[in-house]
Amino acid sequence: MKVLFLNYEYPPLGGGAANATAALLTEWQAVKGVEVLLVTSSIGREFERKQLGPDIKIHRLPIGKNPRNLHHQSLWNLLVYSARAWWYVRQLIRSQQFQFDVTLAFFGVPCGFVALLLKWEFGSPYIVSLRGSDVPGYSRKYAWLYPLLRPIIRFVWKGAAAVIPNSAGLEALARKTAPSQSFTIIENGVDTKRFMPDPSKRLTNLFVITPGASRVTERKGLNYLIEAVALLASRYPHIQLKVMGDGSARPSLEVLVKEKKLEDKVAFLGRIPREKTVPYYQEASLFVLPSLNEGMSNAMLEALASGLPIIATDTGGTRELVTDGVNGIVVPLQSAEKIAEAIEGFLQDSDRLRRFGEASRARAEAQSWSSVARQFRNILEETKKSS
Repeated sequence: MKVLFLNYEYPPLGGGAANATAALLTEWQAVKGVEVLLVTSSIGREFERKQLGPDIKIHRLPIGKNPRNLHHQSLWNLLVYSARAWWYVRQLIRSQQFQFDVTLAFFGVPCGFVALLLKWEFGSPYIVSLRGSDVPGYSRKYAWLYPLLRPIIRFVWKGAAAVIPNSAGLEALARKTAPSQSFTIIENGVDTKRFMPDPSKRLTNLFVITPGASRVTERKGLNYLIEAVALLASRYPHIQLKVMGDGSARPSLEVLVKEKKLEDKVAFLGRIPREKTVPYYQEASLFVLPSLNEGMSNAMLEALASGLPIIATDTGGTRELVTDGVNGIVVPLQSAEKIAEAIEGFLQDSDRLRRFGEASRARAEAQSWSSVARQFRNILEETKKSS
């Protein structure tokens, strides 16, 4: 089976969808009979080629990306990627340098639209993996754009052989756009061999809170976590928040830290390369993700695998990963007070911290990337056979 994989994000560009793409390609390297060409974006101005094993190829197209902002792709970046990816794949097909059986498009727009154009011209079927911001209503930032995109999105979904949300929460949101559309959920996975607890790394003199490795954007709600730390700092001087990643919200968050006089309690670590994030989970005592919206958070999955108790807002895939009172606490949106209350419960009970952490690890072990890759491969093969 030959697969064209479209995703404008691939590490170090992007966030959760980029990491999911890298994980799938890693798993498929070991599978005989699966050939994949990923067409993605480069950071600089040069076209780049990379080979992962004999059957996995990565072609990076220049899209005018600003290398100082790796986590966010502008609308212009997406338009340039769409045009160049469509043109590039057409040229490969017409020159007979590449033939494929099915397209896997991460994000219904823009990648699903590119896949639709290729289907019209060459008859190639495609499946769409919904990742979050490509679903109307997911991101406040794109609220003005969703009404314009909604008819296109419906059309892309309708033409797909399968539409795959990565959580039940994202499926429910997608149904508001297309109530009659058929969806097949495939949840994100996690590398439980790389992300794992290491008690020797946990800092005993500090109570470290991590929101995990992700974009630092307004949608992540980190201002509520910082305000929660401010509520607790005077009573628990050993509390420490370490923020991995970078993004558009960082300047305003740094201002908030100064206003709350938390410079010695909150550290902005900047972007940590994906392969170096493990120790930052292992040194932490608690994972807190106060997002305003999520699909299924890769950072949360990594925290689960690292044996961390979870505090998260009731959004996206949270309820699928967190059993309230067993491996974490589910809190309402936009409530620093409730976040502080939940954190304090763990600060006061080390045995509870341990029990919840063990339950998190058990939950993660049931959700490996090998299982996720197999589910995607099965749908791709079914699509090839039925086309």
